[in-house]
Amino acid sequence: METALYLPVKAFLEAAGYVVKGEIGGCDLVGLSEGEPPVVVVCELKLSFNLELVLQAVDRAAVSDEVWIAARVSAKGRGREADKRYRDLCRRLGIGMLGVSDAGEVSVIVSSVSPMPRTNPKRRSRLVREHRRRRGDPAVGGGSRAPVMTAYRQRALLCAAALQQGLVRPRDMKALAPDAGNILLGNVYGWFERQEKGVYALTPAGEAALLRWPQTISIAVESSCISVSLGAVGSAESS
Repeated sequence: METALYLPVKAFLEAAGYVVKGEIGGCDLVGLSEGEPPVVVVCELKLSFNLELVLQAVDRAAVSDEVWIAARVSAKGRGREADKRYRDLCRRLGIGMLGVSDAGEVSVIVSSVSPMPRTNPKRRSRLVREHRRRRGDPAVGGGSRAPVMTAYRQRALLCAAALQQGLVRPRDMKALAPDAGNILLGNVYGWFERQEKGVYALTPAGEAALLRWPQTISIAVESSCISVSLGAVGSAESS
């Protein structure tokens, strides 16, 4: 599966100085550089180089400063990476090519030396915002079947965990999620049930979500003030 390529490519981009996270805004990998504004690097994964991979990269150019495609290299040297026409196409489009061996070694086949023009700043901004809001790197890039652990889902899970521990009002959860009120009211995943004005309870679907994605939070109540310390918030997605 494409997910097997994720960690080697992530390590390659991290060695180049980027903070890399998977499955953000429909992109398999997104890397941000330090500084403001950040340099945005996107990489798409496939088991083999094909036209669909190039088309994905062309679409991602609207949200990134640098775009790469990565795939397994053919053991017999007969894959698209050996086709000069395919390499020339990527070079003309400014798309970098990364080859991943069976041993997980990453090599540069075509350098991304000509960043493609940025044409959609709104999509780019959404990508950067989601990357920065997401806690850790909970989603392995290249997957398509499991729900993506977005920053919103992470905050909703924290609200569910707070309800499970007895906090029933959005105002008491702001240390966990500043937008707790909107999350509980919106009830996107069907995890919450409004019992009365400003008071919520967890639904069976919410209980099931916490079994699938356990959240560790500790809540201390001192002098009517609630402080919250967070543990691990959602590791890699399970299918």
